[in-house]
Amino acid sequence: MHEKCLNCSQPVSTKFCSNCGQKSSTHRYSLKHFIEHDFIHGVWHVDKGILFTVKELFTRPGNSVREYVLGKRASYFNFVTLLLLTITISAILSHYSNLEFKSLATKESQDMMSSIEKLFATYPKIVLLISIPINSFFSYIWFRKAGFNYSEHLVLNSYKTAAEMIAGLVLTLFTLFFASSPTLASSYLLAFTLFSLSYGTWFYFQFFSQSGYSKIALIIRSLMIPASFMIFQFVVGFLWGAILSFFK
Repeated sequence: MHEKCLNCSQPVSTKFCSNCGQKSSTHRYSLKHFIEHDFIHGVWHVDKGILFTVKELFTRPGNSVREYVLGKRASYFNFVTLLLLTITISAILSHYSNLEFKSLATKESQDMMSSIEKLFATYPKIVLLISIPINSFFSYIWFRKAGFNYSEHLVLNSYKTAAEMIAGLVLTLFTLFFASSPTLASSYLLAFTLFSLSYGTWFYFQFFSQSGYSKIALIIRSLMIPASFMIFQFVVGFLWGAILSFFK
């Protein structure tokens, strides 16, 4: 039990803060806490604050998520629940959307694609979910001096991914008014990629802005996270292709 509430900084000596209502047992994230509390709680409970959380993610993303990680959680929507909600809505919209990413590849190139590449081309949002633990590793490496543990990086990258998926939902809504074509799919991917790159840089820049880095270092390190992920994708794809070729 904390002497001060992590959410509002008021003195607390009971199970709940008398000022804001947050549990006084709220603490830093650990891998055990991430799995046992937030993941299970996020699956079975819907917390308050979804509109507030979405607003914060698109107005002051890094600052708000840093506050959440540091303990100010009473007003925010659980990140696991937010991810599950966006995935569910995305799955529903996909039945009506005219987006077909496989159309971007020729028949010859589709034949040469590995099973992993085909999966990513067909279901690009799977890449976003898989990217959470990988980007968390890279953000942990590039911003190690900030002092956040890997579990806390999982939380911040989960919120970042949720925001990107929400943006993807908005873009998908626009595609409902157009016929399926390679141009539509490529335009969607271009817009989404540009958004993700700019949003991710803004997100990391804000989140780690109080960790002792210069502005130039913040920008460079923020950009190195997606760059590291792209290199990782290339290496994994190359090795997987080599393994498949070896056993043919």
